Amino acid sequence: MSIVISLKNVSKSYKGLTLFQNVNLDIEKGSICGIVGPNGSGKSVLFKMICGFVFPDEGSIVVDGVEIGKSKRFPDNIGIIIDRPGYIANKTGFQNLKELAMIRGKISDEKIAETMEKVGLQPQAKQKVKHYSLGMKQKLAIAQAIMEDQQILILDEPFNALDAESVNNIRHLLLSFKSEGRTILLTSHNQEDIDILCDRVFRINKYQLEPVALVKNESSTTHHLKPNSF
Repeated sequence: MSIVISLKNVSKSYKGLTLFQNVNLDIEKGSICGIVGPNGSGKSVLFKMICGFVFPDEGSIVVDGVEIGKSKRFPDNIGIIIDRPGYIANKTGFQNLKELAMIRGKISDEKIAETMEKVGLQPQAKQKVKHYSLGMKQKLAIAQAIMEDQQILILDEPFNALDAESVNNIRHLLLSFKSEGRTILLTSHNQEDIDILCDRVFRINKYQLEPVALVKNESSTTHHLKPNSF
């Protein structure tokens, strides 16, 4: 399978702290890869480097065949949730997504509405974003990351503040994207999200990405994590 995201000998210090040293990682097209680690270990910084928001101190990052920070600052065709997106408080969810969609002009109002419904939002609702619950804001963040059919999704804690039904819905949505050949890199503090969704998992440990093996439990469809023996 083709490699969509590739890190070669990447090192990064951030705000005086060493986060990564000579990290190598290849992510295949059509896979879901999970990154786990404690708060402050560098998950968000790793995602920001892949998206071109910050650059590695050393090494290279190639996304969809293009080295980020060289010929191109930001990768194309990528949907992102990092931190909590900012929105125009006095506009509705649909109006906010419409503003974002106008930047590229790739999608119709119907596509925006369809995406909102997929994540569990009502596109016709007159409720302004300033009155949204945390869960609704999270759904809006997911909608902006997927509404242009982005083929690479970088999702930092996409399930934050979602209720159980919404979590289940978004899990099914991400698995459907995988079946379409999209590539997803995500983090989650909920082990079940990682177990259900991910083909490969890496733990941030001692400035490296340590592979974690997914082992199928034969008595159920649940996956359990255990460190690789190598």
